[in-house]
Amino acid sequence: MLEPKKIKYRRHHRGNRRGMSARGNHVAFGTYGLKALEAGWVTARQIEASRIVISRIVRKVGKMWIRIFPDKPITAKPAETRMGKGKGSLDHWVSVVKPGRILFEIEGVDKEMAEEAFRNAGHKLPIKTKLVERRPM
Repeated sequence: MLEPKKIKYRRHHRGNRRGMSARGNHVAFGTYGLKALEAGWVTARQIEASRIVISRIVRKVGKMWIRIFPDKPITAKPAETRMGKGKGSLDHWVSVVKPGRILFEIEGVDKEMAEEAFRNAGHKLPIKTKLVERRPM
């Protein structure tokens, strides 16, 4: 699963999810992309599950890019623990996704295969998504 090799601080604030994605909001590498339509946190496990579903369809004929990386640490305290005693220990990693962000890209497949791959991958994610095509230059 994806996680940073090294980080400056072990624990982060939660942050906000307002606004649109400022960068990473157009198809840059492939022909088709999976675009986020709403804000949310996508965990490393969800990214991995989506990657497996897409690679199952793309196989050797196409190429895939993952455009998000889980670099935000999420902490959790043990069950049935009293309040106080500081922030919990690291539990998992998430990627902050805002509307408009391209999550995955593929090339080398036709549109029907891309639609099927991204529809199946979208089922693994906690946010609404849609398929977008690369704009002609």
